[in-house]
Amino acid sequence: MTIDPFSDTYAEAREKFLDAANNAGAEMWSYTHPLKGPDGGILQTDCAWIGDRDATKVLVLVSGTHGVEGYCGSGAQVDWLRRREYALVGADTAVLLIHAINPYGFAWKRRVTNENVDMNRNFIDFSAPLPVNALYHELADALAPTDWSEESQTAGRAQILAFARKYSFEAMAQTVSGGQYTNPDGLFYGGSEPTWSRLTLESIFNEHLSQARIIGIVDYHTGLGPIGYAEPIITTPPGSRESERALQWHGLAAKVIGAGDSASAEIAGDWLCSAPHLLSHAQVTGISLEYGTVDSNQVLAALMADNWVHNYGDPLSPQGQEIKAAIFGAFFIDTDEWRGMVLGQSLMTVRQSINGLAQATNQR
Repeated sequence: MTIDPFSDTYAEAREKFLDAANNAGAEMWSYTHPLKGPDGGILQTDCAWIGDRDATKVLVLVSGTHGVEGYCGSGAQVDWLRRREYALVGADTAVLLIHAINPYGFAWKRRVTNENVDMNRNFIDFSAPLPVNALYHELADALAPTDWSEESQTAGRAQILAFARKYSFEAMAQTVSGGQYTNPDGLFYGGSEPTWSRLTLESIFNEHLSQARIIGIVDYHTGLGPIGYAEPIITTPPGSRESERALQWHGLAAKVIGAGDSASAEIAGDWLCSAPHLLSHAQVTGISLEYGTVDSNQVLAALMADNWVHNYGDPLSPQGQEIKAAIFGAFFIDTDEWRGMVLGQSLMTVRQSINGLAQATNQR
């Protein structure tokens, strides 16, 4: 086992997580995904519980919501366990670590689930009218071309730029990444029903957090913002009790989606925003850590290429492996400096959550 808490493959990340959790004396269990990884290996979401099962306060750390972004979150989880940071947790408080909640995307280096669904667009009520992304149809073909030739890529970039000039770059970013429910093979698709990953997360919450009364959550993400900087993003509505608590816990650096100063677009179906409803018996305070990587145009190009190769190409071919290297590089910066920034900011944010839990009283 190497000292480095980060990994190059899902299998390596899972091994490091299970080893670190076992050394911490954690209770562990797993949920098996119905599909296999690119190496034919089993895919699982693994959970580790540290502390009293009857604890009324619980810290929850989640990696892999967006698949390939899990390489960052997994490393942060493993590092936290190896440093024995759980020793800082107060009385009547436990820790639940959820590793690779989207194991398919993690293993295949995709941002989406096996259903081509963005997990953070999937937590909606599918019995109600679906959210409408009114302008997405103008970009649908450009974002998800059937051909990945140089000519097709050039034409797609031109179409996206023309859209931005017509409506504004802010409108373009919102239209592209805000979520859509009309193109199953497109980008940022929210799905037509709950995904395996959503159902698994809901099962974890129902089965293991029913006794909790005060819950703090940290969800790890990458791909937006200045390289190495982890923006603490609050996804609950501005002015809500949940967002106000998160601001108190995490300070002025935290940004509330919808308040106009976050790197993230406004989205529908975000699971962290849904957590207070999913855990309605408890006071829930969540934060999403969004680590910057590369230019947003490079991130979008990597997502488009990955979408094409899974719809029309072969992800295991030489071209597919080049595309996989590109998407991995869009969401994980393989330098000591970036890795160090990930770990340092993660430790600070988790300690802020621990401090918030220690001071919290059950006033929802």
